[in-house]
Amino acid sequence: MHIPDGFLSPPVWGAMDIVSGSFLVLSLRRVARRVEERAIPLMGVLSAFVFAAQMINLPIAGGTSAHFLGAALVGILLGPCAGLTVIVVVLFVQCFLFQDGGVAALGANVFDMGVIGSSGSYFVYRLFSRMKKGPQAVFWSGFWTAWVTVFLSSLCCAGMLVLSHVVSWKVGLSVIGGVHALIGLLEGVVTGTILQAISRSRPDLFNRPKI
Repeated sequence: MHIPDGFLSPPVWGAMDIVSGSFLVLSLRRVARRVEERAIPLMGVLSAFVFAAQMINLPIAGGTSAHFLGAALVGILLGPCAGLTVIVVVLFVQCFLFQDGGVAALGANVFDMGVIGSSGSYFVYRLFSRMKKGPQAVFWSGFWTAWVTVFLSSLCCAGMLVLSHVVSWKVGLSVIGGVHALIGLLEGVVTGTILQAISRSRPDLFNRPKI
C-alpha cells in the first residue's frame, strides 16, 4: 500500500501532507502529555512487529504494493494517538532508509496506514467489542477490526490514485481493494489470534489507559 513518488498529483499529495501532518501534531502533543513509562517498551516492540510485517511486499496496480499492515494491532493495544505515532515512525524509516514509499507521498501513506489503519482501528474495535460477547469476543472483534481497516485503507489509497488519474475506479476497486480484501482476512486471523492470546496471558495490556 506504499505509494511511491511520481504517482500522486501535487494537489492530492499536498492535501494529504497537510491533513496527515495535522493529525500527527495533535497525536504527538497528546502522547507527550499522557504517555506512561511502561508503554514505551510496548511501543518499541509493536514498531518492530509492524516494520517486519510490512517488509514483504507484493507489487500491484498503480505503483502500490500489497502487504500486511499490522496497524490494527497497534491501534487496539496503544490507542489512536500512540498507534499513529508508532506507524509514522515505521513509515519514516521505510521511506528514508529503504525507499519504500515516496517522500512527497508520505502524507498519503501516513493517512492510509496510520490515520485509518491504526487510529481508526481503535474506534472500530471499541464498536465491535460492544457488539460481540462470549469467550471468542476478543478474537472476532480483532478479526473484523483488522479486515475493515485494511480494506478501508486500500479504498482510500485507490481513491487517491484515481484522483491523480493513475488508475480508473474499476481497476482501483477491483485490484487494489480486492487484493487487500483477501489480505485483510489473513491479517484479521493474525490480529485476532494475537489479541486473544494477550487477553489471556497479559490482560493488563488491555486494561491500561489508551492514548
